[in-house]
Amino acid sequence: MVLAENQKIKISSKAENIILVEKMIEDVCDVFNISEDYYGNILVALTEAVNNAIYHGNQANPNKNIEIYFKSHPTYVSFIVKDEGKGFNYDSLPDPTNPENIEKPNGRGVFLMKNLADKVTFEDNGSKVILDFNISSN
Repeated sequence: MVLAENQKIKISSKAENIILVEKMIEDVCDVFNISEDYYGNILVALTEAVNNAIYHGNQANPNKNIEIYFKSHPTYVSFIVKDEGKGFNYDSLPDPTNPENIEKPNGRGVFLMKNLADKVTFEDNGSKVILDFNISSN
């Protein structure tokens, strides 16, 4: 497959559409010869971002869409996830590593993204997240 430097997919807010995101990640990692370990980081971080967009941003409303963009740069690749939600206050999330939060079933997505991606940027009130992954040193 020939992968453009910029690619975009649009999915409805349904969990089964995660497979389309996984295919995009596989294609990017193949083209850029990204190591298996780093592939895992990209896979987990991006699927967390898309799951957050489905369930928190779009409230699992199948009539709302999520756009996932891929952009390549000389030393890194970016994945951008944009939902149709109102956003959230990404600066005041509870720390999932605090003892009182350990048992909670959710609240780890942003924490995982920040620990697996090389750079995480929120825009549009949090309804858009940009995940950057260095490819020059993987």
